[in-house]
Amino acid sequence: MEAVFIAAALVFVAELGDKSQLMAMTFATRYRARTVVIGMGIACAVINLASALVGDVLGRFIPEHVLEVVAGVVFLVFAAVTAWSLRGDQHEDEVTIVPHSGKAVITVGLAFAAAELGDKTMLATMTLATQYSWFWVWIGSTAGMLVSIVLAVILGKQVLKVLPVRAVHAVAAILFAALGIWLLVG
Repeated sequence: MEAVFIAAALVFVAELGDKSQLMAMTFATRYRARTVVIGMGIACAVINLASALVGDVLGRFIPEHVLEVVAGVVFLVFAAVTAWSLRGDQHEDEVTIVPHSGKAVITVGLAFAAAELGDKTMLATMTLATQYSWFWVWIGSTAGMLVSIVLAVILGKQVLKVLPVRAVHAVAAILFAALGIWLLVG
């Protein structure tokens, strides 16, 4: 059980202010909270399971710089898509929430999974799995990430009460672009 608490705490703290929370907040402006939590929850469970099971193998065969380039490109794509959404109706002051659907869950889950590849929490989960039982590390890291996601979704919904959706999307586009450039350059 020690592994569960260590992994949960480590992943939760690592996710605070991370791109995962930014994505959850951004998705919460477009999809229902339930859709975001389910999509990201499934993706984080799968990602953390893979991290715990094959961490050593991935570490030996895929250089970290390759994963950073892929993640950088993904964030530039997120920035472009988010910025593109700003070109719409100038009177878009109200939020249009997409109904819960399987397609929305898959969209959220795949986007989250792509962004998490090579992330520090994935690497932390891999490292912990070399020291503790992969099962308990998987449970703990997934729990820590889920708590972080739920917190971000709730915060995202609150932000919309004080800021127009266009402002939230503009800030998200800038942050996604900055993350993408930072990963590609740094």
